[in-house]
Amino acid sequence: MPMEKKSYTFDEIKQKIVNYCVYQDRCHAEVEQKMRDFLLIPEAKDEIFLYLIKENYLNEERFTRSYIRGKFYIKHWGRTKIKMNLKMKGINEKLISNSMDEIDESDYEKTVVKLYQNYFSSQKGLQEYQKKSKTIKHLLSKGYEYEIIINLINIED
Repeated sequence: MPMEKKSYTFDEIKQKIVNYCVYQDRCHAEVEQKMRDFLLIPEAKDEIFLYLIKENYLNEERFTRSYIRGKFYIKHWGRTKIKMNLKMKGINEKLISNSMDEIDESDYEKTVVKLYQNYFSSQKGLQEYQKKSKTIKHLLSKGYEYEIIINLINIED
């Protein structure tokens, strides 16, 4: 027997979406997606959006900045991967660029070097050049820029 979708009042839906935003910073696209769970008419969606923005539950810049910090300082993603993922969430290029100052340049360099060293030393039974190339590929896949990787590992050698 299919599960009945519980129906909520407008105020209950609004509160659920507020809670969703309070739990962690969200972008517009995530809130939009969440609202699809509830059968809302466009006017109701707009009203909730305006309320969230007015009350500062929804703040695209705050979201972008906290996303950048989290993905870099916790997940150790590079700028390229962070930028790509933010674009997929519908964040505009200008906001992304303006928010990249959340990543301290020297932290970025230290992280690249540390990731390089850790990954490089974990490669067993390979020639030096193979270890180097696998490590560079690994860092590229984490979203680090080729020029930065090369410059930093050349300093290391």
